[in-house]
Amino acid sequence: MLTRLPVTAAAVLALAALSGCGSATETAAPPSAGATAAKDKKHQFQAAKADCMKQKGFKYIPYVYPEPKGTAEGRLREAGDYQAMRKYREKYGFGVFAMYVYPKELGNPQVKPDNPAAVDPNWKIQSSLSKAQGQAYRKAMEACEITTANQLYGLNLKQGINFFSQAGEASNRAVRTTVNSDPKLVELAAAMATCLKGKGYAIADTTPMAMAERGPTEFRTQEDKLGRAQSKDVPDVAPPRKEDEVPMYHSPTLTPEDAKPYLAKEIKAALDDVDCGKEFYPAYLPKEWATRARVNEQYGI
Repeated sequence: MLTRLPVTAAAVLALAALSGCGSATETAAPPSAGATAAKDKKHQFQAAKADCMKQKGFKYIPYVYPEPKGTAEGRLREAGDYQAMRKYREKYGFGVFAMYVYPKELGNPQVKPDNPAAVDPNWKIQSSLSKAQGQAYRKAMEACEITTANQLYGLNLKQGINFFSQAGEASNRAVRTTVNSDPKLVELAAAMATCLKGKGYAIADTTPMAMAERGPTEFRTQEDKLGRAQSKDVPDVAPPRKEDEVPMYHSPTLTPEDAKPYLAKEIKAALDDVDCGKEFYPAYLPKEWATRARVNEQYGI
């Protein structure tokens, strides 16, 4: 079983998971001067992190994940294009259980990728450690990430809390305050909610961000429940989520055949969602992408 955060070192791609409009193989735009500078910051971060780990007595290899290649269709989805989003969802739903049905295609971390460059060499280092050594390693690495980020980016992050969790919380907070205060988005989200209620879906929160996250969250919660059931060392029920908090999901071990029935239900829900959100997503997604990109740049992600 794998425990994961929906915010990773390539956190700008988290929107793909949240909105179900992309995959781990796509980015929002072609490389630019700004993107090159951001890549340089990532390499600086990794080098400083490795030095910090060395001072703590641990081996860490500086590693930056290869930049994903963007596609024209992917950019259409990110812009909220109805036809492009619907085509994606017909096969992948919100992108939750599709990770198990199409593991290599969607970059499921439980499956070794075909490209060796996409494998973080530090996983091999960690896997060779005992349980106690592994815990000490991860504790040191998280401390180094916070120290490095504060020094390089002038942040004021708290020790003892995962760096990417803090970055993700800042990203979620920025999105929430931006989109939920937009009168046009509030109006479009309410219309989308009315449409979904007419299809039999229970809608508890009709704010723009909640409407965008509603579908993926439902199926990610189901995925988490399966993962928790397979694990002996985590509670069966996830703790309540605080506002803007980045939840930690426990991924189950599922074969493609095991996951297909779950994906079939997810696809139906995802298509209903995009049909009802036909007007909402083109207005919402560009704002969310732009907001998350600004936070990612601030955090050097």
